Amino acid sequence: MPETQMKFAEILADTGIAERWQKVKKWFFLRESTYDMTNRCNIRCNGCYYYEGDKQFALENRDPDAWRALMRSEKARGITYVVLAGAEPSLVSELCAVCYQEMPLGAIATNGLVRMPEAIRYKIHISVWGSDETSLEIRGAKNMLRRQIENYRGDPRAVFVYTFTRENLDQAEPVVRALASEGSWLTFNMFSAPVGYTGSLRHTAASLRACRKIQLDLLARYPQTVLFSPYSAVAHTHTLGLHDLYGCSYPRMNPSTDIGLGRSFRQYRADLSWDRGAACCVPDTDCADCRHYASGSAVVTARMFRHAVSPESFKSWLDYVDTYLAVWVMDYAKGPNLMEEPAAPPGHPMF
Repeated sequence: MPETQMKFAEILADTGIAERWQKVKKWFFLRESTYDMTNRCNIRCNGCYYYEGDKQFALENRDPDAWRALMRSEKARGITYVVLAGAEPSLVSELCAVCYQEMPLGAIATNGLVRMPEAIRYKIHISVWGSDETSLEIRGAKNMLRRQIENYRGDPRAVFVYTFTRENLDQAEPVVRALASEGSWLTFNMFSAPVGYTGSLRHTAASLRACRKIQLDLLARYPQTVLFSPYSAVAHTHTLGLHDLYGCSYPRMNPSTDIGLGRSFRQYRADLSWDRGAACCVPDTDCADCRHYASGSAVVTARMFRHAVSPESFKSWLDYVDTYLAVWVMDYAKGPNLMEEPAAPPGHPMF
């Protein structure tokens, strides 16, 4: 039978839910856009989304004054949070520093092989694609995890991001164990195929099920290391991608300019241009296959009202938002998950 919808006030009558709601809603002022800082990289990964599409051919703008002006204009139109990516933003840390001076909330997506200067107090998301042997094979870099750990040992900015592919499921536990021994934080991502990708990393229904089991197991075994929730595992390992489950909010799939990301979000290329028709959190991803942790941080959190139908559904959503904020916001401390068991997405089965 369909779930009977409760009134929001009735859901908030639960003290634990009300406290978590008050905690997360303070951050609803965040309005993001993303920025390709450079078209250069010090490695080349199988399945890299950056080197798909036109953005890789944009000429770099290396003028700090131009970046400063862009950040000021972004603030003026209401952007409060920046995600610096590209190919490899650590190669232009001086431009990242300019962005931080103007926009103090944000994150940097990096391969972690070049340490970002301490003065840049953004969250640093360090991509991990498996063991060092796997990284050598698909990323062309030796001793990658060891070098990443050495660069960011004890750094409160750092969150390691383990991207599950079809081929590295068995390597997740040793990686998490190594990071736990260092006192590091880690979250999970799912490989989402770029447009036209035909390689071996794309997930199948079987690998998605296996990923969910592994993620839930590692979350239970390493709660001080893994920034994740049971509902995060459900949302990102479902046989349906994020767009089919929730409806993508980013302009590439959302024609509306009335409200939300459809109006505010831009994805700037390295020449400071942007194209609304291509603008999404991870451009040139196959939308039907998109399960990116970065995309979900906006797509799932935007669907609050779909989840505000029962205490269980809303607690799952709060756990997801609490996880997202801990991964993306400096000095935000994740609380214990309110739901220990996975819940199905609204209107869909568990798998």
